[in-house]
Amino acid sequence: MPSAFPLQFTTRSEDAGKRLDHFLTAKLGEVSRARVQELIAAEKIQVNDGPAKSSLRLRGGERITIIAPAARPPLRAIAEEIPLDILYEDDDLAVINKPAGMMVHVGAGATDDQRNRGTLVNALLHHFATLSAVGGEMRPGIVHRLDKETSGLIVVAKNDEAHRKLATQFARREVKKTYVALVHGWLKKDRGTIAASISRDRVRRTRMTTRQAGGREAVSHYRTVRRLDTPCGKFTLIEVKIDTGRTHQIRVHMASLGHPVVGDNLYGAPAQLKARAQGKSAEPISLPRNFLHAAELELAHPRTGEKTALKSPLPPELQEFLALLERDATSVATKGQ
Repeated sequence: MPSAFPLQFTTRSEDAGKRLDHFLTAKLGEVSRARVQELIAAEKIQVNDGPAKSSLRLRGGERITIIAPAARPPLRAIAEEIPLDILYEDDDLAVINKPAGMMVHVGAGATDDQRNRGTLVNALLHHFATLSAVGGEMRPGIVHRLDKETSGLIVVAKNDEAHRKLATQFARREVKKTYVALVHGWLKKDRGTIAASISRDRVRRTRMTTRQAGGREAVSHYRTVRRLDTPCGKFTLIEVKIDTGRTHQIRVHMASLGHPVVGDNLYGAPAQLKARAQGKSAEPISLPRNFLHAAELELAHPRTGEKTALKSPLPPELQEFLALLERDATSVATKGQ
């Protein structure tokens, strides 16, 4: 794509009937239609020296002027002074206890400031002198991920050799990961395995689903820790070990059984928990995050091969929420065996 600005095009008779944004997306090659629409809305694209709408139908003969670079400059992650809970660190790796609400790395589609602030990567760049470069400039050190609203253990590679060896362990399913989750309802079995492929929902693109053919293999094993019968309903506290690490895997697997993770509104959990009628109404309670925590991580150290195992207790907000439910529970089943 030409780099000189302003950049001009003159439409021809065969362009008549085309929408302005469609025409420019085709002309500009790798620039997305969303970016073209953004430039049009900001009046950085003019038609016959005046502003226009994305939906403008061309007639042929229009002079179109682009007065700002169409492509965004490439992003680079920047260091940001954000506190980190570092549970383990040596020359090759670090294990971080990530809080809920923190993205692991930036996403696409927003402005530079919105995308490139407040992530785990920003914090890592501030805390560590070196990180692996295998994942690229936006994901230094990142070997695997946790969802934004999932807390717990995440391993970070500090050099490329460690990154490659850790990535191989994840690919071979040699890394053992255990999560703690609270789900709605009582699971029928104390133990179970969910082997259901996962793919992106064709209608709601922010969701994953087990209901479509052709997804990626995903396997989760759960064990009941205890069952709660509370004024707000029944719940099951479970441990989940995953063989695979698909996007939203535990969340979508539990939802597929009809037992969504508490707080996970994307997969059907209610935004508020309302007490069942008992003479007078009680204030509803809510959890502003998912009740899902990466509690245990075990892997072979990339340099020595020795087993490295770490644990992370439930964060205070989950402990307090669970205590609130247990305080009002009318019965708690015995621990599953």
